[in-house]
Amino acid sequence: MTRSLERPSVPLSVVSPPPSVRWLAVFALAVGSFAIGTTEFVAMGLLPDIASSLNITEPIAGHVISAYALGVVVGAPVIASLTARMPRKTLLLGLIALFTLGNLASVLAPTYDTLIAARFISGIPHGAFFGVAALVAAHLMGPKNRAKAVAHVMSGLTIATVLGVPLASFLGQHFGWRTAFGLVVVIGAATLTAIWYWLPDLRSMHVTSPLTELSALRRPQVWLALLIGMVGFGGMFAVYTYVATTLTDVSGLSRALVPLGLMMFGLGMVVGNLAGGKMADISVIKGLYASITALGVVLALFVWAAHNPWTAMLGLFLIGASGSAIAPALQTRLMDVAHGAQTLAAALNHSALNIANAAGAWIGGLVIAAGYGYTAPAASGAALAAAGLVVLTISVLLQRWTERSRAN
Repeated sequence: MTRSLERPSVPLSVVSPPPSVRWLAVFALAVGSFAIGTTEFVAMGLLPDIASSLNITEPIAGHVISAYALGVVVGAPVIASLTARMPRKTLLLGLIALFTLGNLASVLAPTYDTLIAARFISGIPHGAFFGVAALVAAHLMGPKNRAKAVAHVMSGLTIATVLGVPLASFLGQHFGWRTAFGLVVVIGAATLTAIWYWLPDLRSMHVTSPLTELSALRRPQVWLALLIGMVGFGGMFAVYTYVATTLTDVSGLSRALVPLGLMMFGLGMVVGNLAGGKMADISVIKGLYASITALGVVLALFVWAAHNPWTAMLGLFLIGASGSAIAPALQTRLMDVAHGAQTLAAALNHSALNIANAAGAWIGGLVIAAGYGYTAPAASGAALAAAGLVVLTISVLLQRWTERSRAN
């Protein structure tokens, strides 16, 4: 790959706060990531409980997941563009406050329709928070550690799949699914406190304008990077959305062991996220190729592996690892191709990933409802990963052609 494919388009401002300030700030952002990761993934393991409580089918209960994802899709570009001039710390506090209130509404939702609305509201600040948090972390850590900084923020989300989601699932199974979202409300309040006390004012951090941010939408490479996430990442969610029933009906595990499966998936995400950050700091493009290819292969193998409890657990670990390795590289790729509109591009990354979330849940539900069984989402996911590789290749070839044209 040519160096220009890996080079950031706009150098980030280098600041040198004390290491303790930097790490406490990143930790505060990771706590917010932990809260968001818990609420995003816990509903997937509680779909049978939600369906039973609200007297609906499990595929219909899956719309709760889609509603959250659509909230992310809508909220990320709107918030990122309209708040372009807002101080970053103030914006992050406002986003976490809205997120916490949305989860409180989920706890109190009396009907399926109100729960759908509450989950949509909860998702609105998701993409903007991760986008702004990624840029803040990269600003604090310096340009040579951009992808690792993003990975450290995202580590809260991946650790949530190991600790937050299994704990919330346990609470949901034993005390009702609403208690799972109650736990998220508590973590959200803790995040507000951590950001208030530990995040610097960031006065030296560059802010833009709504028009500058919206200029990202005129760049074909931004759209291609987003499409990579929309398509290539969907397979992971196609499997994970229906993981509870897959583990009980296909793998033969008891309902009590489902949180263990979620934990294996989460451990994979922790490992994959950190590995993906390191790969992306070496080569963004190679990191994307490696992680998307690995995800496609593992999803294809999971069609067979799901029939045995031991191989199912290993398969969930590998799906989590390969899938989460995509995120730091994709986030960094968007920062590179967005030029001066990095806030919107970084936020749109999470819109793309949550379109993948919604689409994966929808496609998984379709193939299950069509009678192909609970291993069919993994086969569909492998096809989505292959399509993601095609889009990535188009993006690379287009960039090389553009650079050659400019050179001539």
